[in-house]
Amino acid sequence: MSRAKMPSSLEKIEEVRIDTDILIIGAGNAGCFAAIEAKRLNPDLQVTLMEKAHIDRSGCLAGGMDAINTYIKKDRTIEDFVRWSRSQAGGLLREDLTISMAEVLNKPIEEWEEWGMPIKYEADGDEYKTRGKWDITISGSEMKVILAEKTRETGCEIINRVVATNYLMEGNKVIGAIGFGVRDGKVYVIRAKATIIATGGAAGLYKPYQNDGNDSHHQLWYAPFNVGTGFAIGIRQGAEMTTFEMRWCATRTKDFNGPIDTISVGYKTPMINCKGEQILKTRYAHLGGDAAPRYIRANLPMDEWREGRGPCYVDTTHMTPDQIHDMKYDYLNERPSYVLFLASRAQDLNKEPIEIYGSDPYIVGGHTASGYWVDVKRATTLPGLYACGDVAGGTPNKFVGGCAAEGILSARAAVEYVADIQQGIINEEQILIEKERIFAPGFRHISVGDGVKPREMEERLQRLMDEYAGGVHQFFRMNKEGLEYALRNLKILKDQVKYLIASDLHELMDAHEVIDRLDVAQVLVHHLMFREETRWPGWQSRADFPEKNDQKYDCFVNSRYNPETKEVEMFTRPYEQIISGDRLKA
Repeated sequence: MSRAKMPSSLEKIEEVRIDTDILIIGAGNAGCFAAIEAKRLNPDLQVTLMEKAHIDRSGCLAGGMDAINTYIKKDRTIEDFVRWSRSQAGGLLREDLTISMAEVLNKPIEEWEEWGMPIKYEADGDEYKTRGKWDITISGSEMKVILAEKTRETGCEIINRVVATNYLMEGNKVIGAIGFGVRDGKVYVIRAKATIIATGGAAGLYKPYQNDGNDSHHQLWYAPFNVGTGFAIGIRQGAEMTTFEMRWCATRTKDFNGPIDTISVGYKTPMINCKGEQILKTRYAHLGGDAAPRYIRANLPMDEWREGRGPCYVDTTHMTPDQIHDMKYDYLNERPSYVLFLASRAQDLNKEPIEIYGSDPYIVGGHTASGYWVDVKRATTLPGLYACGDVAGGTPNKFVGGCAAEGILSARAAVEYVADIQQGIINEEQILIEKERIFAPGFRHISVGDGVKPREMEERLQRLMDEYAGGVHQFFRMNKEGLEYALRNLKILKDQVKYLIASDLHELMDAHEVIDRLDVAQVLVHHLMFREETRWPGWQSRADFPEKNDQKYDCFVNSRYNPETKEVEMFTRPYEQIISGDRLKA
């Protein structure tokens, strides 16, 4: 399919104006459940979903899943879940948010099954098949298609292939959003009584270890089209953000970034180094061994490499042929390309184990606590705006079920909010300024023909972050001087945005993705600098502050970008413990 051409002038740009009760930006997992819940609560409400891709295969579930990582089984309680999640996060999470999420955690999973998603059962047929303490196994290759169809059935309005670029503002209140169609070149101005941001986290800030200058620059674990836009448009309006420094760095299959839990948890295959040692049992026994927190597991292969005991593997040599067959089937539900990779090498997993390595870092609020600072209703600090899923902070270990649950919670709050709210007043000057900003790279290409391509700026950003802000090539380690260097050069890159050019609408989308990544990267580096300790080795390894400092940093590190001074303001918020017990123990 040929790419759509760029409009030649502002006068030739067609506008589409829509008024709706609730606007949901992002039609992934959380966004779809938000739409379903809103229409379920009040079928008369106008609910509009704005999606950059297509709802059938958008979001992190586009390729499917082989497990649901958080489900509260009959023999466990919400308090058990909070204690486990708290320990996995190194003792730092929003307990109020975790409790409210856990109260509805099972609901979307059980509904998904009713709608047709296969969930595997134990041999006796009464309980879901478990894969670890909180995991259940599924055959989820079509789970997003099923969810999309259910969303359509509600009668909500779905606008595919529209890129959100900024919120519509009335003072400090969000009254909708503006974006452009990546196929039609139209500007979409959507006014809403309440807005829910559900665009997912941020990938592509760092250089992946597979990057070789070819198409593998987006051979990522996380969805490459989740670029942090939801963060960026909030940052630009002064929304409060939290815990960006708790990055998500994961142990993954080397070369294809496949999930490791599929093998290590699902089939009890230990992680080993080149000496054949079971690393968690031998070198990390004091941190819990096989039950060590997730950040320890992320740091594990990197430390082994750095200390001369790499490469590392998951030891498949003791698996039975049936287990290997089943494991490949599981990968077909989430990472089918990895099965093809193994086949292309004719790899005998009973003789040659699967190599593992660290991923590039991501900002993912469904796995860590990064994202918007929200209240228990998932309201952000910008009135009229709610956040859910990977873009909402404070609640690590949400994963698929928790992100869906937060979609439900944000919808409940938004439905309540719009009952007494009138539509905001659109500022036409704001629309004109944003239209000029959106299409500037295209107009620049038409008039000048020379400049910086989005891919060129993306590569510079990724290399800068990788080398100076704790990327995978630096074994996730960073120091103050390197972070200061990153900030200075991020400022230069942000200034060079005025040279970005785009030859068509797809490249225009690429340009805005880079712009959004730059805004997210700047806030991230400020967070990494502020926390002068190492609280989550691997996720946040300060080489100059290698120890944890509970006296000063047992708190949330938050930020707010000031649109007037164009500076990022850093501050802290205290931890509030609700569930009793040692915060580092499940």
